[in-house]
Amino acid sequence: MERRSFLLGTTSLALAQLLAGCTNNKQMTLNVQLLKGSIPAQVVNQFSQSLNSKVQLKFTPVEQLQDILQKLQTWQKKTNTSDEEGWRPVLPLVQSQKVTKADLVTLGDYWISDAIEQKLIEPLDVTKIKQWSALSQKWQDLVRRDDKGLVSSKGKVWAVPYRWGATVMIYRRDKFQQLGWTPKDWDDLWPKQGRINKVQERISLLNQPREVIGLVLKKLKKSYNTENLNTIPDLQKELQLLNQQVKFYDSTRYLEPLIIGDTWLAVGWSSDIVPIIGRYPQLAIAIPQSGTALWADVWVNPAGQERQPWLYQWIDFCLDPDVARKISLLTKTSVPNSKKIAASDFQESLRNLLVMNPEVFEKSDFLRPLPQPVMAQYESLFSKMKE
Repeated sequence: MERRSFLLGTTSLALAQLLAGCTNNKQMTLNVQLLKGSIPAQVVNQFSQSLNSKVQLKFTPVEQLQDILQKLQTWQKKTNTSDEEGWRPVLPLVQSQKVTKADLVTLGDYWISDAIEQKLIEPLDVTKIKQWSALSQKWQDLVRRDDKGLVSSKGKVWAVPYRWGATVMIYRRDKFQQLGWTPKDWDDLWPKQGRINKVQERISLLNQPREVIGLVLKKLKKSYNTENLNTIPDLQKELQLLNQQVKFYDSTRYLEPLIIGDTWLAVGWSSDIVPIIGRYPQLAIAIPQSGTALWADVWVNPAGQERQPWLYQWIDFCLDPDVARKISLLTKTSVPNSKKIAASDFQESLRNLLVMNPEVFEKSDFLRPLPQPVMAQYESLFSKMKE
């Protein structure tokens, strides 16, 4: 999945190390590696001040989610042998250069399945997270998986979400005012009877089979996670009609053509759109009313790491309604526990996006892992669509 594997945080997280007490091998520490821009420095400072005991906090921002996944894979491979432990104490320089695993890292929900299958992470004990019960069932279901990484009501909890976003439509307000209508749902991407088809070849879509076929499924009142595509009437016909409207497919550089007016509407990820929407008043966001695709950034515990009590304190801290509100306002992102957040807290252009209508949220889907034969079917249909 390419989503935000290329994403650079627009708000840098200038966090070096927050130290308390002197450094020694037995000192209490919490080592966190997180996506750059996803947690404000003010929140980390507040957490540090809330701790009663002296704890060394090290929060390291990482540019891309893909980098964190690769680190998990590297840590899993670098298991210490008894021989290594035998000679390392004799060489303090080598010992000091030893790679230290993080106690907690950010991961995208799409990679939870791979991380479980590859034994890169360990399940979490949610009885130690006071705010867990405040999360809706939709959030709890997302991270409850079996040992193969598949969503299961009887599975363990492998992650805890702390922020999320959605796939949305972003369009040129000026161009659609000339047409006399504005896009509101996925079916507005198709030609309609009685409406002049002036948006033909003025649309860009993400270059992602799950995203494109998924939005067509939503138009047909189905789920993004539909497994048997052969049972969906008119799916191929709908894909062909949609393709006639599309100027290009791209997952990275779809905003520039929209800004200069080469396209009039783009389907994209909220994480890409939020940083630029305020600078271009001619752009507006539409949240598809029939539901859309959702993504989440989650906290996971790397395999082989002792689960420090402060790990759970930090997760619980992020879910606290007041702290979650601060994360949302400072990073301009949506959070799972939004009890203390109002739409009026944000600039008008972001309100519908960052405080999504609850009914639309319930109609929306996280992209769950699908069996390989099903994924091959999605990819095949997508390739034929673009021919």
